[in-house]
Parts: sequence; structure tokens; C-alpha cells
Amino acid sequence: MGFETRTIRIAMNGITGRMGYRQHLLRSILPIRDAGGFVLEDGTRVQVEPILVGRNEAKIRELAELHKVSEWTTDLDAVINDPTVDVVFDASMTSLRAATLKKAMRAGKHVFTEKPTAETLEEAIELARIGKEAGVTAGVVHDKLYLPGLVKLRRLVDEGFFGRILSIRGEFGYWVFEGDVQAAQRPSWNYRKEDGGGMTTDMFCHWNYVLEGIIGKVKSVNAKTATHIPVRWDEQGKEYAATADDASYGIFELETPGGDEVVGQINSSWAVRVYRDELVEFQVDGTHGSAVAGLNKCVAQQRAHTPKPVWNPDLPVTESFRDQWQDVPANADLDNGFKLQWEEFLRDVVAGREHRFGLLSAARGVQLAELGLQSNDERRTIDIPEIVL
Repeated sequence: MGFETRTIRIAMNGITGRMGYRQHLLRSILPIRDAGGFVLEDGTRVQVEPILVGRNEAKIRELAELHKVSEWTTDLDAVINDPTVDVVFDASMTSLRAATLKKAMRAGKHVFTEKPTAETLEEAIELARIGKEAGVTAGVVHDKLYLPGLVKLRRLVDEGFFGRILSIRGEFGYWVFEGDVQAAQRPSWNYRKEDGGGMTTDMFCHWNYVLEGIIGKVKSVNAKTATHIPVRWDEQGKEYAATADDASYGIFELETPGGDEVVGQINSSWAVRVYRDELVEFQVDGTHGSAVAGLNKCVAQQRAHTPKPVWNPDLPVTESFRDQWQDVPANADLDNGFKLQWEEFLRDVVAGREHRFGLLSAARGVQLAELGLQSNDERRTIDIPEIVL
């Protein structure tokens, strides 16, 4: 007797954007589809059937033809109300996201979404409430926790490698060209506050789940934001004022599950040139050891192997500090992080259970961004209250 195949129809909104196309369609859903789906523990095969949704008919049709996707539409409301659609995915502009998610959940659809889920904390909490009342499975992209480097870093935490954790420091970003001489690598709306852009709004929701997922609860924030590049050029070559922050420098107080206090510090900038091994790196220091993790690589230095440098500004450095660290092995095949979370989310959809990274987690990310901006405006540290649904 053959096992059942369950096909999940997924409306993918905002799929012409960089993240929606590259990570979610090209590297996640299409590989799952082309592999014939994946198999659950009980032998059920789960297959996916994407429906491409977007505002630009020509682009959507072209993508559908290119990737042999049979269904596409520019009518988001129609696809949300289509009884054959199981999941609505959203990777559109931040300013449009909350309305899409509300409609989808109220129509009984499961939702999987990029971040931030809303422009305000109030709206993000409302989304979490609606999802709970609707009884749907809601997932929010927490891709960085699935990256090989951070998977290795989390494993070191779980194994007690660090002893008592003291601090975590992150460096993120790269130079985004202004758009006049060389085209910008990111969409122009990212740099307009009125369109939902801004580094703090964009990245603090990521840093919240990264800090929670590796260390523990974020208790306070002190942030300084900046608009280092005040004028940029859009996709049509037209000059515009960059009204949103393109860099944000944050200090966070964290608390581990065991009650230890940890200091966090993350610099995020679209106006920085990279002198590190990867575009994002996190260093965790503890009493028994330290580790540095990027997207893929993770290196560690145990207490017993820690050298004893001597400060002498009169002589050139003769030791190679990078050579004093050891690679942390993966010990497993780690697939694309977006694809891994998609599969985990779809398993939860089939099982009818909550996804571990849901709308409440997303609300905490929006809260951290909102309080980070408030901290900058008021030039003070702000404690982070618990969110109660």
C-alpha cells in the first residue's frame, strides 16, 4: 500500500523582490517541489504547489514561465479567498504586510512571513492575537538561526562550552552604493522612512530572535541611529532624500535561562566596508571559552588554549591571532536555512500545531526596533516590558 501525498498550495506574495525570489522561491520552495516534496515520519509525502502573486503582471508571468509554475496572479485578495489555497506567504513591502496577514488569517489561511510583521508594536501584537483566535499555524522567518555558523554557535552554548557567558558582539553590513554611478544593491524604499525603511526597523527584529535564540531574553536596549548617506538614487536613476536610518548601533542587556546577565552589542550599517570573514559575525565570550560565528563558519578558542598576549606598541605583532582558533565542525549536512525553516513550518501546518517562531516572537522583534528608535530619540537606555496577549 502506497503512502498518501499531501499537496500544500502556497500563495507567494511579493515574489519579485530580492528576498522573496532568491531565498524563498528559488532556494526553498522550488527545490522542495522539484525533489518531489519531503516525507514525514509517518510516511506521508508533503508536496508544495506555489502560486506566484505580485503587482507587476509582466514580471510575475515571466517568473512563472521561467520556473514552470502553472499559477500566478496580480489579485491578492482573490487568492487569499480561494478555498483551495492553504498558505499565504508574504515578502512584500513592510508597510503592506500587516493588512495582508490580517486578511489571510481571517480567511483561515496559515501564514508564513518575512519581518518585520508590522510597522508598529500595537499592530504586531494585534496580528499575534488574530493568529491565535483564528487557530492557524503562523510562522515568521527566523532564517539566521538556521545558518550553519549560528547552528554551530548554539551547539557550543548547549554543550556548556563557554562556561558563564559574559558578552556577545555582532558586526553586520556592507557598502550599499548610492545609485548614482553604480546601482544600489538594495531597493530604494529601504532608505525612505515613509515607506517603512530603516536599518533599525529592518534589522533589530532579526537581532531580537538571534539574541533570544543564542543567549536569552533581551531586557533593555540603548541605541544610536544614523543616516550616514543623506541622498541616494532610486531604480529609475532619480535622486531622492534618504529619510530613514542606514546604520544603527545597539547595546543590549540580556538574561540567560539560568539568570546570568550578558552584555550584547551589535553594529549594523549599510555604510561600512567589510574587513571580516563574512557579512555578519557574532563573537561570544565566556569564562571557559570564546567563539566567532558567521553565516557558515564558526571558530572557537578554549580557556586552556588561550594565549597570553603582551601589549607592546613599540614592536610589530609577530603572532597570528586568527591561527590560534579552531574550526567548529558541522557534524551534519546543513541545508539552506530558509528551506530548512520552510520544511519545519510545513510540517507544523500538516500536524496542525504552532510553529516555534510565530507572530509573538515577531512582535518582540518589532518592540525591540521601536524601543531602539525611542532610545535614540531620548538618548537613554530603555527597559523592555513583557508582551501579554
